[in-house]
Amino acid sequence: MNALSWIGSLWLAMAVILGPVYGYVVYKVGYRWLLIAAVLCNTLALMMASISNEIWQLMITQGFLAGFGASLAWFPCISAPQQYFKKRRGMAVGIAISGSGFGGLVMSNIVEAINSTLGIRWSLRVVGFINLALLSFAACVVRPLNPPPACKLSQSINLKPFRNVQFCLLFGIQFIGNFAFNVPSSYLPSYASYLHLDPWIGSNLSAILSGLMIVGKIGSGTLSDYIGRANTCTICVAMTGVMCLALWLPATNAAAIWAFAASFGLFGGGYMVMVPAVLVQCVGIQDVEASNGLLFFAWFFGGLFGSPICAALINSDSGNPTYSHAIIFAGVLMIFAGGLAWTVRVLRAGWNPLIKA
Repeated sequence: MNALSWIGSLWLAMAVILGPVYGYVVYKVGYRWLLIAAVLCNTLALMMASISNEIWQLMITQGFLAGFGASLAWFPCISAPQQYFKKRRGMAVGIAISGSGFGGLVMSNIVEAINSTLGIRWSLRVVGFINLALLSFAACVVRPLNPPPACKLSQSINLKPFRNVQFCLLFGIQFIGNFAFNVPSSYLPSYASYLHLDPWIGSNLSAILSGLMIVGKIGSGTLSDYIGRANTCTICVAMTGVMCLALWLPATNAAAIWAFAASFGLFGGGYMVMVPAVLVQCVGIQDVEASNGLLFFAWFFGGLFGSPICAALINSDSGNPTYSHAIIFAGVLMIFAGGLAWTVRVLRAGWNPLIKA
């Protein structure tokens, strides 16, 4: 588990590697060429992974190259809806990010079906062709509202947003949260196997998580337009941690596992949406490109080290895996991140929880 966990961790880290220099890159090449590069990187990565025979080869293809391609696609696709909407920005960001939930829900079943008939290598090739088609569509339609502001290479790492206390707190939420957020999606299926549940449950938990995250992303974004984005952000981030401790930690049967997967999907989807939705309110539309890059770069260290840390905490190679250690690790970190989100809310609107913020 430890060696394989580094493949996913490398992908998660590379998926945000563009963050610090995103403002400069998007100014120099524009959205279209960034997305065209994403098409080439992701397609090549999956095709090369399909002929790999060693773990280090998968680290380069599925980890490094596919992750970098994801970074090229992620930042333009998340920045564009933030610029086009104001009153319904939460809903717009929620719908945009919900695409990852649809992908997880659909692709997990597609990959499982192809694996059982044609094998893992052809499943990677088919996913590569799907990436080619969908990212090509994104390259044709995703555009910024206004041309990216001029940015020199010497100014590419713009630390101006860190002068804003609220941005620093949002950065902290992303930094801390990503050490914990991917724990359920990475280890919930293996936890179901550990409990000797029906194999069907373990193979479908990821799809259920992705499906409920669609509801959580769109629902929280829509709700935030009415009760306040900072309020909704606080609820979603804190409850993501609470669900780990209240439902996953004591779970010993299928019903408890399903209940946790459903609740984590709802609140976890909200966490993914609400931090970037709050960002524009905190920094202003003029700094959104630089701020987005830095905000999501905060995921780098959690993405790279989060899964290996949890793999070490679980220690499945010992023959007596301790999943409770990883669950507590994830729950406590997310609750602390929820405290940071509450601090942002207080700074914006004071202590009265009934005020829209």
